[in-house]
Amino acid sequence: MILGPTAAGKSGLAVRLAGRLRGEVINGDSMQVYRGFDIGTGKLSPEEQAGVPHHLLSFVDPRDQFCAMDFVRETRRVLEEVRGRKSLPFIVGGTGLYLKALLDGLFPGPGRDPELRRKLADEAAASGLDSLWQRLERADPDYAHKIGRRDRVRIIRALEVYELTGIPLSRHFQRTSGFLRDFHCLRIGIQWERRELVRRIEERVDKMFERGLVAEAEALLGRGIPETAPPFRALGYAQALSVLRGKMTVEAARALVKQETRQYAKRQMTWFRKMAEVRWFFAGDDEAVFALIEAGG
Repeated sequence: MILGPTAAGKSGLAVRLAGRLRGEVINGDSMQVYRGFDIGTGKLSPEEQAGVPHHLLSFVDPRDQFCAMDFVRETRRVLEEVRGRKSLPFIVGGTGLYLKALLDGLFPGPGRDPELRRKLADEAAASGLDSLWQRLERADPDYAHKIGRRDRVRIIRALEVYELTGIPLSRHFQRTSGFLRDFHCLRIGIQWERRELVRRIEERVDKMFERGLVAEAEALLGRGIPETAPPFRALGYAQALSVLRGKMTVEAARALVKQETRQYAKRQMTWFRKMAEVRWFFAGDDEAVFALIEAGG
């Protein structure tokens, strides 16, 4: 498993290692699963994939909600297929909740309560999403700070679980077991000096806009994808929609995406630093990572 903040170069490292070790890459990013959302999610082009098999990319209709349990189920399926081919799987991504679900498990319930969800959604509409996040922070501060203030789906789910069970979601997670018990899983973290990571983030955002992020969002709307589709909440796409509505200039959107991506990268590192058994390497140290994998950890 290769993890780390956005713009760290995880996907490129996975391709290089997989090419040397007869491996296959399994996407662990919650937004790269959606079809058509390519530029803003940083998907590798077919050329950049360099002939290495990739899985769980662009296979979900953007109108559908793809959750952590879906990720666990699909990843387990692909892992068995990769193992059957005697290839080495590389799970690669920066969505901490998905990776944690795979490693540590998901609790089995409770199920969804449509009436409670409507009530929480109405409250968010009336008082703002931040009011719900503050409620979650009081009930479950650990989980609230892991997901951040903008994650509407997870904020509502966490409050739903808390109101239905009286137990914080983070405590439910502590009582579960992982889905990789029959695999030997190396956890490889990729890091940069902060100043260099900020430079890489800003360069990546500039390239997103230069490659046509706003035009991609406009084309998706033209294909009938509604603005309420889950991937339109992703960094970059939300701001592109504001540009298309005339609420923001391209330059203002670009600056805001840079700011929010820097904040997101900081939250990712806070999350990953709390994960157990991660072996951290500075980007570019391919040979040290290769040697670790060759030695079996």
